[in-house]
Amino acid sequence: MPVVLEAPSGRRRTEFLAAVRRSRWLHGSWVRPPATPRAFAEFLRCARSKTHAGFFVCLTSGELVGVINLNEIVMGSFRSAYLGYYAFVPYERQGHTKQGLGLVLRKAFKELRLHRVEANVQPGNQASRALVRGLGFRLEGFSPHYLRIAGRWRDHERWAMTIEDWKRKSSDTRR
Repeated sequence: MPVVLEAPSGRRRTEFLAAVRRSRWLHGSWVRPPATPRAFAEFLRCARSKTHAGFFVCLTSGELVGVINLNEIVMGSFRSAYLGYYAFVPYERQGHTKQGLGLVLRKAFKELRLHRVEANVQPGNQASRALVRGLGFRLEGFSPHYLRIAGRWRDHERWAMTIEDWKRKSSDTRR
C-alpha cells in the first residue's frame, strides 16, 4: 500500500504514544522515540524548527506507520542534514519506511535544496544498513561511541547521499 507524508501534529499524540509503546521491542537499543506526552510535545516543537523537518509516514488509509526526521539542517555552503527514521509495529519490514524515505529524500534535495543527507546506523542494525544501502547511500566511515542511545554511547557507521547520488539513482530507477 502506498504511503504519504504528514506534518507531525498533536492530533496524533495518542496514536503516536501507543505506537511507541507497542514498538519498544522493535526499537530496542536502535532508537528512543518520544514516549511521554511531554517528550512528544518537545518532538513537535523541534520538528517545526528551522533546523529540523519531521514527517509522519502514513498509509493512504490513514494509519501511522513510522517517522522520518531531517535533523540539524545546515544551509549556506554546507546544505546538509542528518537523517533519522523508525517504523512502528506492526508495519515494520513491509517497505513503508523505504517508500517514505524516498519521498523525504525528494523533499530534501528538490524542495529544501540540500546537497547532502547523512544517516548514522549502528553496525548491528542489519535491516537499517540494508535500507540505506538499497536507497543508494554509500558507506563513508565508522564512528566509535558516536551517539548516546538508551543510556550508552554506541558505535555508528556513517552513510551518506549527495544530490548527485540521488539524481543518478533516480534516473536509474526510471529506466
